[in-house]
Amino acid sequence: MEDVPGVFPSPFDALGPHPLARQAAGALLATLREGVIAPGLSSRILEGPEGGKMFGVLVVRQRDGHLGVLQAFSAMLAGHWDVPGFVPPLFDREARARVEPIAETTVKALLHRAEAWSTSGELLGLRADDDDRKAREVTEREALRQRHDDRRRQRHARRAELLAVTDLGGDAQAKLLAATDLGGDARAEALHALDQESRGDKAEKRRWEAAQEALRRDLAPRRAKAERRLRALDRLRRIVSRGFMKQLHDTYAITNARGQTRPLRTLYAGAEPPSGAGDCAGAKLLGYAFAHGLEPVALAEFWWGTPPASGGRIQGEFYPACRDKCGPLLPFMLEGIQVSAPRSFVPPPAPTADLSIVFEDAWLVIIDKPCGLLSVPGRDAALTDSALTRLRARHPHATGPLLVHRLDLDTSGLLVAALDARTHAALQRQFLHREVDKRYVALIDGPVRGDSGTITLPLRVDLDDRPRQMVDPVHGKSAVTDWRVLQREEGRTRMAFHPRTGRTHQLRVHAAHPQGLGAPIVGDPLYGHANRRLFLHAEALCFVHPATGQRVSFTRAAPF
Repeated sequence: MEDVPGVFPSPFDALGPHPLARQAAGALLATLREGVIAPGLSSRILEGPEGGKMFGVLVVRQRDGHLGVLQAFSAMLAGHWDVPGFVPPLFDREARARVEPIAETTVKALLHRAEAWSTSGELLGLRADDDDRKAREVTEREALRQRHDDRRRQRHARRAELLAVTDLGGDAQAKLLAATDLGGDARAEALHALDQESRGDKAEKRRWEAAQEALRRDLAPRRAKAERRLRALDRLRRIVSRGFMKQLHDTYAITNARGQTRPLRTLYAGAEPPSGAGDCAGAKLLGYAFAHGLEPVALAEFWWGTPPASGGRIQGEFYPACRDKCGPLLPFMLEGIQVSAPRSFVPPPAPTADLSIVFEDAWLVIIDKPCGLLSVPGRDAALTDSALTRLRARHPHATGPLLVHRLDLDTSGLLVAALDARTHAALQRQFLHREVDKRYVALIDGPVRGDSGTITLPLRVDLDDRPRQMVDPVHGKSAVTDWRVLQREEGRTRMAFHPRTGRTHQLRVHAAHPQGLGAPIVGDPLYGHANRRLFLHAEALCFVHPATGQRVSFTRAAPF
């Protein structure tokens, strides 16, 4: 048995749960590995398209002083709120029973109406007709432009030929007029005909534009009206859903360690609670403990099953409570008991020695940033040491230095700073237009299939769990990474990354996500397993020097 903690470890501790909670989670993890969640319920249901789930265990001290363990899962499991061996949900069942059936029926009916209209022959027909019209317009416009361009070139050549006669001497002019059988009047008529042809082309374009406008006036408004109807149905469904969600949230009464009870919605500072608030494993466990006179001792939450489509979860890995749903909720629930301050992952402290200068001239400076050194000062007054701070101490003039890009705190490698505003702007344009070649080296915590490839997974911040990033094909920003295997070691793979874009945590997410490499970077505390450091290094940079116009390359080998 592990030592019992003197105070309750923070559920937001980024370095993982207390050893006692890890030990308690071992029993549940063992049954999940054996393919069992509860009698008659297989853990294989978590391997399907709906993905896995967060589970939690809470070590509690019973009234007689003995320790016990509670188990919970987030939200529902296999369509059930109640599963033998796991604590129940926090909501008032009778109150929810009065709201949920009506809410489910009403929202499903609105969803059915929207789906029926979105697949209706009328809407699909209008979309098809309007899309066909747009496609024909593009094709016809290009054909008309090409035809008029050809005619214009022919007219210019003919007009030049006719007008060239006036530049010749008398004998030569007479001979050319005789050869072309064009007298003065005939030449004037020919020039007039060319002008008329030009006017005809312009008139043809105006008639064509008028015809297209007539088609647009016929189809576009009808399609727009049909699309507005679909958006209105969807908007109505969302409004009704939000109304019912408020009613459902009102069925939750949250009790803390002091015995005080507050409605769930009052804990979110005037904002509506996010979907799923109150249904996380940690909240269920604490709520059950307080309702039954049990003292919380240590909490652990872990993921089991297929990772979510957005990534960021690994089967069997422990995770702190989420900030969006549980951030306002758990602190209230824990009022009345002593809770330790949450720890965060901190890379090894940066060397206090001077910066490692790779290159320096009158316009720019390139350093090899060590792991553990911020690129720029942090918001906290204590986080003043950074690459930028040290560079400005080295170059104390008013206009610089200015960092052109940044590296994460726990990423080491080449970092570029400009010594004047013009150089800074020129270098930033190169980064913006993806004209800078970057190469990173990383050690991957697992085998990698294939020898090279490209990952294209769009990213955005995980609003429920900042600063994590998540894959989102709808709202995410484009993120592209080329990769190549350098060396395969026992259980690990040494990689070269060539990012074409520069999204936050791009390489870390692309490595860990199942649709990326499927294995995190060694030492990644956010998307993998914490280690003594993050094994990611910006090894090489190549760009055009703004002052000399020469393409320059710099390399600094990884320290691992």
